[in-house]
Amino acid sequence: MTVSIRRLEAGDDALVMPVAEDVFDEPVRPDRLAAYLRQPGHFMIVALADSVVVGQCAAVIHRHPDKLSELYIDEVGVTPAFQRQGIARKMLDAMFAIGREHGCEEAWVGTEPDNVPARALYESRDSVAEPFVMYVYRL
Repeated sequence: MTVSIRRLEAGDDALVMPVAEDVFDEPVRPDRLAAYLRQPGHFMIVALADSVVVGQCAAVIHRHPDKLSELYIDEVGVTPAFQRQGIARKMLDAMFAIGREHGCEEAWVGTEPDNVPARALYESRDSVAEPFVMYVYRL
């Protein structure tokens, strides 16, 4: 089965409605997706197989007043049946290209310490994990 990698634009939200299991953390809400795709600096790459989303990568340009902009890769997900086929790598490459198009010189992504497959992917891209502590506030 052929898998195509596609960058979503505003108005493409209907493409993401047929979604394979475990691509996103929660069910995709059309209103949230449409709002996400309309926002400047918000990007989504999807992997499609027979018009079904089998992978996704979402990122945001993080702009600073004192340093260069960077690409924050917020989500990477591939349905289990399509994992270990290079789909996540292709989506990351497409997202890195978007970051370069927008003047970013650095991209960053985080994952849980015990997410061995994700860490293997990220480390295979010539990156080294950095120590990081994250705090979450409920608003």
